Amino acid sequence: MAQKRKKASNKKTRPVRRKKKHLLKADLIHFRQLLLEKRKEILVNVTEFEDEALKKSRLDASGDLSSMPIHMADLATDNYEQEFALGLMDSEIKLLKEINDALGRIEQGIYGICEGTGSQIPKTRLEAKPWARYCVEYARMLEQGLVRDDQEQ
Repeated sequence: MAQKRKKASNKKTRPVRRKKKHLLKADLIHFRQLLLEKRKEILVNVTEFEDEALKKSRLDASGDLSSMPIHMADLATDNYEQEFALGLMDSEIKLLKEINDALGRIEQGIYGICEGTGSQIPKTRLEAKPWARYCVEYARMLEQGLVRDDQEQ
């Protein structure tokens, strides 16, 4: 019995390490502000793309009120510009969704955590892309097709 006590007393007790919180409240406020500013910018862009792409007719778009026939090349150019604007608008809308999702993660208290690995996303990455869902390593694996993003539609 004395031996057991001796072994027990030789054990070193390690201090309990508490996980340091990755993002402080000030950080979250900063990233929330970045996201809100970017969202505002995108909403302005989407409105402009929408106005440009959804003009009712070529006459409205050009201000040309003449009764001259419209050339086929002009129509093709107009169609291309409209499709291009719609493509840009679609990209902006997808980014807007990412930003709204990131704002939701802030509210849920899970912002800055990689959805693929569960590890912390470095602040430098969040500064560059505040709506980031993944750490750089996991994002690379997604790009290379090594893992699948189940949330993409």
